[in-house]
Amino acid sequence: MNNSPTVLIIGAGLAGTEAAWQVSRAGVKVKLIEMRPVATTPAHHTSDFAELVCSNSFGSIKSDRAAGLLQEELRKLNSLIIATADEHAVPAGGALAVDRGQFSQALTQRLASNPLINIERRELKQLPTEEQITVIATGPLTSNDLANDLKEFTGIEECHFFDAASPIVDGDSIDKSIAFRASRYDKGDADYINCPLDRDQYIAFREALLRAELAELKDFDKESAIYFEGCLPIEELARRGEETMRYGPLKPIGIWDPRWGDLNDKDVRKAKRAFAVVQLRQEDRLGRLWNLVGFQTNLKWGEQKRILRMIPGLANAEFVRFGVMHRNTFLESPNLLNPTLQFKKRTNLLAAGQITGTEGYAAAVAGGWLAGTNAALLALGKKPITLPLTTMIGSLTHFISSIKSIKKIKGENHFQPMPPNFGLLPELPKRIKDKRTRYGAYRDRALYDLMKVVQIP
Repeated sequence: MNNSPTVLIIGAGLAGTEAAWQVSRAGVKVKLIEMRPVATTPAHHTSDFAELVCSNSFGSIKSDRAAGLLQEELRKLNSLIIATADEHAVPAGGALAVDRGQFSQALTQRLASNPLINIERRELKQLPTEEQITVIATGPLTSNDLANDLKEFTGIEECHFFDAASPIVDGDSIDKSIAFRASRYDKGDADYINCPLDRDQYIAFREALLRAELAELKDFDKESAIYFEGCLPIEELARRGEETMRYGPLKPIGIWDPRWGDLNDKDVRKAKRAFAVVQLRQEDRLGRLWNLVGFQTNLKWGEQKRILRMIPGLANAEFVRFGVMHRNTFLESPNLLNPTLQFKKRTNLLAAGQITGTEGYAAAVAGGWLAGTNAALLALGKKPITLPLTTMIGSLTHFISSIKSIKKIKGENHFQPMPPNFGLLPELPKRIKDKRTRYGAYRDRALYDLMKVVQIP
């Protein structure tokens, strides 16, 4: 072990957990401060590290998909989070989903047993001194006091949007005489439980959502609330039009119950196919718990129970957890951060995870890897790194640190969170028309370029 300074990491979510691990891998001591359970948040249910709040899925596992490529890059970089997710994966078709309880508990134990990581359970209300090498990884649920101190330090008003989590039901309470197991287009195993709705059931369900009472939430006004477009509440989707849910989480295309008859018979297919389908994804390894896919919501709990039981197959559903909504805070990163995730005005201060304006679990992990790696390099007296723009991690960190990412709307600056996507990557030297082949080429280039930094301590 060297005599380098201790790195302070604030927050033990996905980004903070990954950052702490990467710092310790470099042989540098870590002080990890997590405020739970001393102080709570509107969305967390445990005091475990890296608790998954909104869903249990990291997205597609296929490396020719944006989320899958990001996961594969993190595997190449020896990410603790992704390795643990692989270890605690549950069936989810082509997605990486985990038993979130076992996943978080395993990570908590791993960090607690690391002799280089000193864990303190307390709320930090102010930024440390300028000399202290620090990673802010407090996520979108940063405490009010620390958020206010950040605003004072940056001189920039915080950005925010409202996010929500989906309900979870007891699998034994799902009526299997109506619901059925299948994956879309029969790809892979039948990993999802599907609840089919006919047109009348769908219309009645939408009408109930439109009339439902919302839970009270500070600073929330349904007429002017800012949502992340990739994770809209189900009631908001219902408000956007009669067909919106059918082109989103209730999409029926590619889902077929063999009990309906022969899928290859056109007459049977036309007569029997569902008008809409609600899907449930396995939540735990034993398959006892199931979450409603895409059903983020801010409905009152009583309304959730009443309305979600209108879904065929869920008439007697027992809810283990109801959906909740919370305010997500993030930084106006293009004005504040470099691609190394260091603050421009204080290079010993770094930020990681969703507070930087990236969206999605894997993106939070990626920020934690980079901030943790660079914090360790600073502690060792070495130069921080940036990752190639051709990689998914590099493209995300370049996006959130580029002033071009701030758009002018009606004369005001707007910076919104960005999930991993191939649109962030530079064009290939030679244009490829076929999308699948093109995405495969993006992947091959990204993983090749990433090999240049895999050996970083």
